[in-house]
Amino acid sequence: MMTASASTHLLDRLPPLTGRAQADVPLAPTTWFRVGGPAEVLVRPSSAADLARFLAALPLEIPVVAIGAASNLIVRDGGVPGVVLRLARGFTGIDVEADGIVAGAAALDVTVAEHAAAAGLSGIEFLSGIPGSIGGALAMNAGAYGGDVANCLDWAEIVTRSGELVRLGAARLAFAYRHASLPPGGIVVRARFRAVSGDPAVIAARMAEIRAARESTQPVRARTGGSTFRNPASGTGAMKAWELIDAAGCRGLTRGGAQVAEKHCNFLLNTGGATAADIEGLGEEVRRRVHAASGVTLDWEIKRIGRPLGRPEVVA
Repeated sequence: MMTASASTHLLDRLPPLTGRAQADVPLAPTTWFRVGGPAEVLVRPSSAADLARFLAALPLEIPVVAIGAASNLIVRDGGVPGVVLRLARGFTGIDVEADGIVAGAAALDVTVAEHAAAAGLSGIEFLSGIPGSIGGALAMNAGAYGGDVANCLDWAEIVTRSGELVRLGAARLAFAYRHASLPPGGIVVRARFRAVSGDPAVIAARMAEIRAARESTQPVRARTGGSTFRNPASGTGAMKAWELIDAAGCRGLTRGGAQVAEKHCNFLLNTGGATAADIEGLGEEVRRRVHAASGVTLDWEIKRIGRPLGRPEVVA
C-alpha cells in the first residue's frame, strides 16, 4: 500500500486544477464489489476544460487511470499508483435534442435512457439494462438486449493524455465487440447518441421489460461487477461464457469471500468478506477450469487496476 508520505509527495507535484485532488483515498466504497486499496491521488476535475489543463501540465511519467461508476471494475488490494481520475459533478449533464441525446461521461446509463424515454425518443432503451456510466459504456462498447453503443453513437468528445479536447465520430473509434479504439490515455467527457421519435408508452414498456429480464436473471442486488467474461468469438463455438462456466462445474464455486453466482454464473459476488484477490483469483480459477473442460480461453470483461497485495484464499 502507498505510504502517506509518498502520496503527499505526488500530490505536491500535481498541476493546479479548479476541481479537487486528495491523497490516499479509499476506493473500495466507490466500487460495486466494495473491495480494493486506495488511490495514491484521487483527482476530481470540475469540467472538461479543467481536465484538459490538468493533463496538459501533468508530467507524462505519472500514470493516470480513469474510473466512472466502478460497476465493472476490480481495484486490487494494494491500491492504484499515480493519479486516479473520477469524473462526477460537471460531467453529468444530459441534453435532449430533437433526434438524439447528448450526455456527460458521468451520467448514468439508465438515467440517459430515462431522459430519452420521457422525451419520446427511441433507440437507446438498451442503456437502461447496463449498470454504469456513459464514459465506461462508450469505452467498452457496452451492449445488451439487442443494442450497443456502436449502433447509436454519433460522436464522442475525448480529452487526450496531452490535454487536447477532440471530437471523434463513431467511425473513428473503430468499434468492435466490447471495445472502442480511444486515443491512448484518452478520457471520454461527453457523447451524443442518435434516437428517433417513438411512442412514449411503447418505449416505457420496452424499458420495463428490460428491467424485469435483468432482475429475473442477474444478481442485481448483490455486490457484483456485472458480466465477468466476454462471450467467446463466434468462431470458437456457439456457447456463451455463462454456459461454458456452468459446463465446467463452476456455478457456486467459492474462493475466500468470493463466489460464482448461482443465479447467473458469469457474475462474481462479494458475499461479504471478500478481498480483491479473492475475486480476481476466483475469476482466474474459472478461466483455468473452463479452458481445461472446453479448450476455450475466456477473456475478462471486468477491468482490473492497481497492485495486488498478499495471496488469495484457496478454492473450495
